[in-house]
Amino acid sequence: EENPMIGFRGASRYIADPHEFNLELQAIKKIWDMGYSNLHLMIPFVRVPWEIIQIKELVRKSGLLSYPGFRLLIMVEVPYCALNLEEFLKVGISGVSIGTNDLTMMLLGVDRDNQEVANVYDERNPLIVQVLEFIVTTAAKYGVTSSICGQAASDYPDIVERLVKAGITSVSVNPDAVDRTRELIYNIEKKHFGELKK
Repeated sequence: EENPMIGFRGASRYIADPHEFNLELQAIKKIWDMGYSNLHLMIPFVRVPWEIIQIKELVRKSGLLSYPGFRLLIMVEVPYCALNLEEFLKVGISGVSIGTNDLTMMLLGVDRDNQEVANVYDERNPLIVQVLEFIVTTAAKYGVTSSICGQAASDYPDIVERLVKAGITSVSVNPDAVDRTRELIYNIEKKHFGELKK
């Protein structure tokens, strides 16, 4: 593809090739049947609500949705999904994870790997941070978990602080950022929520 970043990837591939997707679902099911119930399913690059409706039906047919505690989540990387998140949550999912790298690139129209325009890429852009907060507060409103992956949580403690205040339930960081991020979140929760979350 000329531009695989916005091409045939994520949810679209699962819908286009349900047989291959079902092989993945059966593999997950086997793991659950062996007693390992800490493996869940997160669908990447969901563009429009009908995609997650179709995905959910395929997952239902696999039998996984009948497993107590099984969670179906989506990545929020596409601006349409981010700004219309309620429509996706109404379909009935367990949680969301924000892909900050892709979302930032698409909101700014910038390929961060292209040196000609990479200087424009910045997850600290005020609008980007507003969108991140909107996703987290919307997830909290619907009682689903929210997390963040990508470089933002590792590189920018101020973004982590704003998202913790907004109600984010977990963050994903690079190994070298684990200790300082853990301490940062501890201090934020202690300061803003009094009783620390368990």
